[in-house]
Amino acid sequence: MTIRLPFRLLAAASVAALALTGCDGSGASPDASAPPTATSASTATPAAASPTASPPDASPSPAPSGTGPSSPAPPSATADPGGVPPLGSRGLQPLWPFTTPAQAEEWQRAYRSGGHQPWHLDAEHTALAFTRDYLGFTEIDRITSRRISGRDARIGVAPTGPEGGTAAVIHLVRYGAGPDAPWEVVGTDDTTFSLTTPAYGSVARSPLTAGGRITGVDESIAVQVRQPSSETPLGTSPCCTPGGGTDQPWSVTVPYSGARDAVLTVVASTGGHVATVERFTVTAVRTR
Repeated sequence: MTIRLPFRLLAAASVAALALTGCDGSGASPDASAPPTATSASTATPAAASPTASPPDASPSPAPSGTGPSSPAPPSATADPGGVPPLGSRGLQPLWPFTTPAQAEEWQRAYRSGGHQPWHLDAEHTALAFTRDYLGFTEIDRITSRRISGRDARIGVAPTGPEGGTAAVIHLVRYGAGPDAPWEVVGTDDTTFSLTTPAYGSVARSPLTAGGRITGVDESIAVQVRQPSSETPLGTSPCCTPGGGTDQPWSVTVPYSGARDAVLTVVASTGGHVATVERFTVTAVRTR
């Protein structure tokens, strides 16, 4: 069975070019047909050999923990030897590109039978696709750091140009069992810009209060609520919430409607100095 995303990604790289190594808002659905075109720190496309990593803005933090109810776990229902909790448990929620274990398994069958969409096996490609095609941050097309350990990955991404630092460190894990389990985004590692409200994995209702802490100068914070099955945001905050200083709190209320996926993505972004989006942070909330 063919899996397709509403936002067409460009043709997938060959399977041989992918590194099968093996994680903590305009959108594509969970079944993309091809990866995006992007430029990494050392190569023309993220599907090519992994770039030489430069250090992220700060050391990644552990995966977030939530207070919401657990969803059914995928086939790999126990933590792997590296300590990664099962995806769908309180500590890890599936954000993108797959919303259920069944979707990930469907892709695996298609890949095994015909090499379908091999970009799902590349953590860097998946991180950039999430950023550019799901969140709509099209200026972000560089890989700045890469740390993969077993079934867990942290990938730093940044906007075009050498003057921009790391915008976010995307946290991914393998979704399912086997060496060909696809990569799934579960959140971001936050440093100078965080999104701590609502709590990761908690049940959310509209209007949603979003907030966290920020360090910067003349920041302009925008927040969106998204779901993989919708091409447009479910809700967007009034533009824009000012912020700045050193580790200062920020907060905004976002009304939204049309939620039908089990897990929603809340994304906060800031920019305007050298790029439209210079930093962003995401968290996962549940609808039930």
